[in-house]
Amino acid sequence: MARRAERGPEMSEQLFFSQEELAQRWLISKRTLERWRWLGTGPRYHKIGGRVIYKRDDIEAFEDTRQFPPQRAGGVL
Repeated sequence: MARRAERGPEMSEQLFFSQEELAQRWLISKRTLERWRWLGTGPRYHKIGGRVIYKRDDIEAFEDTRQFPPQRAGGVL
């Protein structure tokens, strides 16, 4: 996975992200997010009025599952 782009203070308080904003945050293409949705492998998303949005909590939970090496409970391997 590509390195996450640096976030400014306004992004850290943002509750919802569009597909474009998330693609920019992760430095990936919008098409990658579309493929992940189709495959069911990406972060949880919501469809409101035909528009796809991602909750910050769901994004961060997905990011936490992608840590390598995985950390055990308590942060000690």
